[in-house]
Amino acid sequence: MAVNKYQADHYLMLKPDEVSIRKVVRLLWSKRMEESDYFYIRESDEKEDFIEKGLAIASLSAQKGLLHAAKPLKCFGQKLEMWLNLVSFNTNIFMLFFNTLRCKVKIPKRKSDDFMSFPGYIDKRVKLDEKIEPGNARYNSALAIMAAKLAYENKGFIRNTVEQHWKMEFIDMDTDFWNDYLENCHTQGFMSYDERVNMIVVSFRGTEAFNAYDWCTDFDISCFENPEMGKIHGGFMKALGLVMEHGWPPHLPADKRDKNLAYYAIRDKLKERIDLNKETKFMVTGHSLGGALAVLFPAILALHGETKLLERLEGIYTFGQPRVGDGKFKSFMEEQVLDRYGVKYLRFVYCNDLITRLPFDDPVTSLYTHFGTCLYFNSCYKGQILPEEPHKNYFETFGGTRRFLNALFELVRCLYLPLLKGGDYREGLAMILIVRFSALAFPGAADHNPLDYVNATRLGSMEVFQSAESSKKWLKNSATSGREVQDKIKYC
Repeated sequence: MAVNKYQADHYLMLKPDEVSIRKVVRLLWSKRMEESDYFYIRESDEKEDFIEKGLAIASLSAQKGLLHAAKPLKCFGQKLEMWLNLVSFNTNIFMLFFNTLRCKVKIPKRKSDDFMSFPGYIDKRVKLDEKIEPGNARYNSALAIMAAKLAYENKGFIRNTVEQHWKMEFIDMDTDFWNDYLENCHTQGFMSYDERVNMIVVSFRGTEAFNAYDWCTDFDISCFENPEMGKIHGGFMKALGLVMEHGWPPHLPADKRDKNLAYYAIRDKLKERIDLNKETKFMVTGHSLGGALAVLFPAILALHGETKLLERLEGIYTFGQPRVGDGKFKSFMEEQVLDRYGVKYLRFVYCNDLITRLPFDDPVTSLYTHFGTCLYFNSCYKGQILPEEPHKNYFETFGGTRRFLNALFELVRCLYLPLLKGGDYREGLAMILIVRFSALAFPGAADHNPLDYVNATRLGSMEVFQSAESSKKWLKNSATSGREVQDKIKYC
């Protein structure tokens, strides 16, 4: 029986909310994975079944633990953000104490235009770099990372930043998108319009540190595979708007039209705006999980044959993006999006960022792979264009020592960088105490922060950006082996 190209001929869909610990343990002793009330699987052979069973057990266990911790994690995050905003609203901790004595404490409201998220306090910059103007080779990259960082904020804060600081148009729409599998709105993004370059910026939010549902998306090893696109990470698919029991239909089924699914809502709004001006282009961007969604969005456009939109796609800019699909998905994107429409795909990787090296590019446990133009920056923000980031699977002999020394250098760097480059590069206490010191123990996770990606787009050499922006096609793998590439990387 032929499979509709908008659906999957092979998939593994996990439902952690419907599984008990007893069922997970029982799965350990089962010979084959079969349809159940907590996962669905179609057409897998015994070899795939063995591998997927192990991954499914690990994924279900991790997601189940995260769901149990969802409320306390959210509560802790809200209290931490409220405390950071309380101190900020009252200037500093000393003024907060003084205002408390005077009974004049300024209480922040969570949905107000000036209430900032935890990532916002890691890097408080909201203004674009005035030295990077339209026409500058850095412009798109610098705008993209600021939009990706801004996506972590609430709608009021985003609107105020876009309109007041960036002097651009905030495209009004519902920024909270429905996940048909988790049955909640935990995918977020926004759109803005830059009149100076006649371009719409579509930005997807990354993983929120205290949102267990976001982490479930990351740990979800569900996969969606069809003859058109290959195998793709199911958690990312669900977040973008995969429709339960329908896959990726070109138009939402009647029973789903009241749901605000990210792909369909953004696609329809883009069509509406592009019809107003035949010269308007757009780009997609995101950090972390947001980067994965930014890559998937044009892939589904290509699956649906959305030629008009793809012809207007200026570029894909991702920061700290995990791997999204297998080799077949890579070929699909190269042939149907990047090569066919001349779309730039710039994938930024900062130093030891762990997330860019996940899921592992391992033929035994996973076939996920990166593609596109990799712009790799070391801890001195020296950039290189590579076919793949060095140490692509992160773990290696003596790697821990090298990463520790690099994290120690980053801690020292945050003290002298403002003296060399100016006040915009001064890091706050939240960044230093929470991120820089934690990096001594967890350097790969700490290097994932948006601040270093913002710095890379502003301080990286102009030659790297000129070379990346001048090419309309992705960077093909050269004859240089992975070991040779690693040998060429110079760490600070």
